[in-house]
Amino acid sequence: MEYIFHEEKLKEMELNTRIFEGPSKEWALFVINNRNRDYQDINSIECNHDNKYDLVIGPVADDDLALLFRQFSGGLISVEVLVEAMKFKKLTNQYSFHTERALELLEKVRWSHG
Repeated sequence: MEYIFHEEKLKEMELNTRIFEGPSKEWALFVINNRNRDYQDINSIECNHDNKYDLVIGPVADDDLALLFRQFSGGLISVEVLVEAMKFKKLTNQYSFHTERALELLEKVRWSHG
């Protein structure tokens, strides 16, 4: 399916949105914590297992970063080394919709085939 994202509605809907401008310590911890199903500190701003954020905008944590994240999680590198290494990666942004309200920003335009 193809969708149009109505970004102009974002301000008027007053969604709880978390925006990461680029790779950072906060972004890395957010990604790592939310990929870890054992991490359940829902009071933390670095946890979205409870969908406190309707929409999260930030870099894509793709396979290129998986090794760095594993090294950090395993204590092999510091968060400073992690952030510095991420600066050399070509990252694109993604929009991650976590609630029904956030999905209202999308309009289905057509079915994709194939």
